[in-house]
Amino acid sequence: MCGIAGLQITNPRLRPRLGEFLVPMLGMLAGRGPDSTGVAIYSGDAPPGAVKYSLRAPRDGYDWDELARSLQTAGDGTGPPEVRRRGRDAILVTERAPDHVRELLASIDPQVRMFGHGAAIEVYKDTGSALDVCTRYGVQRMAGYQGVGHTRMATESAVTTEHSHPFSTGLDLCLVHNGSLSNHNRLRRSLQREGIRFQTDNDTEVAAGYLTWRLREGATLEQALESCLDDLDGFYTFCVGTAGGFAVLRDPIACKPAVMAETDEWVAMASEYRAIAVLPGAEEATMWEPVPGRVYSWGTALVA
Repeated sequence: MCGIAGLQITNPRLRPRLGEFLVPMLGMLAGRGPDSTGVAIYSGDAPPGAVKYSLRAPRDGYDWDELARSLQTAGDGTGPPEVRRRGRDAILVTERAPDHVRELLASIDPQVRMFGHGAAIEVYKDTGSALDVCTRYGVQRMAGYQGVGHTRMATESAVTTEHSHPFSTGLDLCLVHNGSLSNHNRLRRSLQREGIRFQTDNDTEVAAGYLTWRLREGATLEQALESCLDDLDGFYTFCVGTAGGFAVLRDPIACKPAVMAETDEWVAMASEYRAIAVLPGAEEATMWEPVPGRVYSWGTALVA
């Protein structure tokens, strides 16, 4: 089953209400995926030159301030990291590069997990129903220009926070997926030889890693998704977020449902129409079912 949703706010006046709009969409999809929920929120609030790291606490009551002090002690001349608490987890904001942050975290506390990083993206995911998870992290109150979400019914891997979507394998890139891939183990080995890192055995993380690799090799997001039609076996509906927009692709058979809609104020996709119907102005939106095997993409002027 699983439910996926994507929302881009094109009217800047509505961007403070992104979470207010996205959470009801996921609530409508909760029946498609009751075991875990995840969202990626895109906002332009990182200081120039800084990267936001979405970190998962290994236990309740985790001392994020102590982690920040340890990172500063092992510093490299950059300023002190900022910690933004989100429920039990935190967003770490620092000028340090991703590979350096990974090395520092591994040496300070290897139990802390990184779920995403970039100038725009913040990733929140956990086990539990959509509304419970979103309330846990305060997603309803979050501002931003774009959101991508997923409600999961596990079929190919364990019900854990780590296996939940979205998967973020590159700077500001995330992927949610409804479906199943049959060649992900072979593709994983190939991507690992190219330096792509994986944290789980989930097939969706492999698809995200594949897109990261294709983008690193110089492809546009549209070209990277088009290449999925040749290199990924199985059935899938993908919704992909980047700092500069989001895109949707269904496999050529398209056995997984999807609907899209657009108004002058937003663009949205979801697994079911009822998730779009909760958006303001949905009754006046242009609405359609995405054609199998065709890439749909929208950019945003907020981020170049």
